Amino acid sequence: MTPIKTLLGATALLALAAPALAQEVNLYSSRHYDSDDALYAAFTEKTGIKINRIEAKADELMARMEAEGANSPADVFMTVDVGRIARAEERGLLQPFESEVIETSVPAHLRHPDNLWTGLSQRARIIFYARDRVSNPPQTYEELADPAWKGKICIRSSSNIYNQSLMASIIANHGTEVARDWAAGIVANMARPPQGGDTDQLRGIVSGECDIAVSNTYYYARGLAGDVDGLTEGIDTVGWVWPNQSGRGAHVNLAAAGIAANAPNKAEATALLEFLVSEEAQAQFANANNEYPVVSGVPIGEHVAKMGLFIPDNDTPTASFREHAATAQTIFNEVGWD
Repeated sequence: MTPIKTLLGATALLALAAPALAQEVNLYSSRHYDSDDALYAAFTEKTGIKINRIEAKADELMARMEAEGANSPADVFMTVDVGRIARAEERGLLQPFESEVIETSVPAHLRHPDNLWTGLSQRARIIFYARDRVSNPPQTYEELADPAWKGKICIRSSSNIYNQSLMASIIANHGTEVARDWAAGIVANMARPPQGGDTDQLRGIVSGECDIAVSNTYYYARGLAGDVDGLTEGIDTVGWVWPNQSGRGAHVNLAAAGIAANAPNKAEATALLEFLVSEEAQAQFANANNEYPVVSGVPIGEHVAKMGLFIPDNDTPTASFREHAATAQTIFNEVGWD
């Protein structure tokens, strides 16, 4: 697929009806990267549609959209994880899009089954380990709960949306009881109480505080790419495992976007979503945060490429993460995962 083909959907209609359209789109985004400026400028150059951006945390943007109600100017809502865009779905803040371009470009498991949102970039939540201290690291998420790793694991708080989505995927695959036992095993194996972000879990390996860590791939890739204090200088001591490669595959989360329920510029909003899944945009959008594209065949960035390719969990729809989110949090609370 070429970038030109990806713009033959809503954008072609815009060209035919240009005088009657606003030729602008209002983007409410929780994604904040300076590199996106060039991406959005390219969209405007191709389509003539101006992008007006409102940037804030996802929860703040959702609250704003609710307060604005039917008069909300929001056209597109963008988040950096499936859990939060699912919250927007639950709150009635999204509407379905109609786009053969997106349905053809983005695999079904990486978008909402009713087209309420589509994934834009993906990252895996995987296992990292200390190369000099661990000769046989766990190969699956399930193995992390093995007593052999007692006092060895660094992982974030249960309030973290990435861990909630990982737990939801385990519930979806194994059921509630197995998931509860797994969570209890992780708590028993923690090297310290959960603290900090994913980078801090990787730093724990470098410092010797833990031998195993769970993190999204792009945090490690950032350490490869530049000067991340406490990580980059020891990055060669950190190895990684793509989990469950002989089974369901590695757990994947997404940056995603959908069309706002009261979008005043729906055609322009659809055009923007179609542009963001074009080959041209995919490379830039994903590489800006050291992530993997959602469209196959798009080249991955230099530092992500060093981590290689992997078998993703294509059988567990990302849309199901929110379905099990409440149960996941209940289990976390029950087993004492702070």
